[in-house]
This record gives sequence, structure tokens and C-alpha cells, in this order.
Amino acid sequence: MTQGRSPLSGSPWEKGFNLSYKFACEKLAQISDIEEQCRTSGARYLEPHEIVINYLNQPYHIMLPECNILLENSGVEAPLRDKILILHYFTGAKGTSATGKLIAYKQLSGGVSYFPTFSQRAVAPLVQNFGKSPELLMKIAAKLGGHAADYGDMSVTVDAFPHVSITLVLWRGDEELAPNGNILFDANISDYLSTEDVTVLCETIVWKLVKDISSS
Repeated sequence: MTQGRSPLSGSPWEKGFNLSYKFACEKLAQISDIEEQCRTSGARYLEPHEIVINYLNQPYHIMLPECNILLENSGVEAPLRDKILILHYFTGAKGTSATGKLIAYKQLSGGVSYFPTFSQRAVAPLVQNFGKSPELLMKIAAKLGGHAADYGDMSVTVDAFPHVSITLVLWRGDEELAPNGNILFDANISDYLSTEDVTVLCETIVWKLVKDISSS
């Protein structure tokens, strides 16, 4: 999805998102031990009808059984794609500890085939908007709880979920080479999100950062 794209009412995009959300809510309803799944995913269980989970440095409340998701202390409903990501993370979490080993997208299941799409949707806008001024990436990513990492000429790690960290990497380039970039993940990420969800998550993070450039 490109910046500013908003699915039109009744469009295939919107229908697809609504169907994904419906399936995710059904999967949530099938979980027999919510407290255990909260422990596995790093969420908090507020009995009897509420789950709190951190997503991009903000707490969101999953309301049961209606499966609505609200930003804490605001009553603001999460965007549909964010709802889907939150539910996919929560229901799919396996509780695997971080390995400390970072991998690239092509190392994920199906990553080689889907890499051109991932690059276009997430890596390209990262490089286009921050490649010539990588210090700006660190400044803006701080709003998402980003912290410095030690890769490339500038890198920042964003804790998207309690057990999922995304590391954005930039190389400045020079007179001969254009700026370049990459996005890395802990090797445990497939125990929390599918490869398609990783694409959507990275795209979401990058465009949140891009949209904050004008206010920085």
C-alpha cells in the first residue's frame, strides 16, 4: 500500500481486510486459555473481558467477546490493518525467546519469492525518504520507542510487539553509490507472524515514520 492509499468502500482491498479481520476474530474466540496466551504473547489479561498488548510503543486493549481493539485511554479504535496485525500476533504467538540472531526477509518462508514485493512496499520507501538523511530516521523512530542498533551507517530497532523487533538499516551512499537499506528481524519472528504479516508490519512502520517527517 502506498502512502495515502485508502481502500474505497466496498473495494476488493476493503473486503479482503474485513474477511481477514473476521477470521482473526474467530481464531481469537477459539482460544480456550486466554491467560496462557497472554503469557505466551507478552500481553496482559484484565479479567474477564480485556487483553492489553503493546503495539508500536502504545498499549491497545482487545475487548472480548466483541473483538474490538482500542488505543488505551482514548477510546480510539485501531485502524483495520493494525487490528489484523495485533490479532495475528496474539493468536499465533508461540512464546519463543529472542535468539539475538538477525535474519533478512529472504530467509523467511517464501521470502525469496516475495522479496520484490517486500522491497517495493517497505525497503524502497525507507531508502527514498531517509537514505540521504539517516539521522532523521533515529529522531523520528524514537516516537515508536526505537533505539539505536549497530548496523550499516545508521540503524534503529523498533519493538513492534513484545516479542517482535524490527531493525531498519541505512547506508548513506556516496558519489558513486546510491543510498541503500535493509530491514532485519530476530530469527524467532516466524513463531509470531507469517511472512505476509511481516511485510504488512514493516510497511506500516515505514509509512508511520514517513508521515512524521513533516512534523519533525
